[in-house]
Amino acid sequence: MRFRFDARKSRRLRTNPQRGIGFEEAQEIFSHPYYLDQRSDVPERYRAIGWVEGRLYSVIFEVREDREGDYYHLVTFWKATQEEQQLYEANE
Repeated sequence: MRFRFDARKSRRLRTNPQRGIGFEEAQEIFSHPYYLDQRSDVPERYRAIGWVEGRLYSVIFEVREDREGDYYHLVTFWKATQEEQQLYEANE
């Protein structure tokens, strides 16, 4: 699985006390079981809810394609809300 993201945005997110991590760390969601749903059709965006560094996060991403094939373009993320935590737990 390949990932791409805006490096400047990742640095801003890492220094934001509400986030505390960057896209580099957020990729961990995809290495554990996670909940997935589709957020929008145009552009086609998905939300994954899963674990990063022992905390539950939600990440928004798009599946894009280049010459090498598909990759995940990470758009944004946040610490999972209470509703998202319940959604994750209900679908474990």
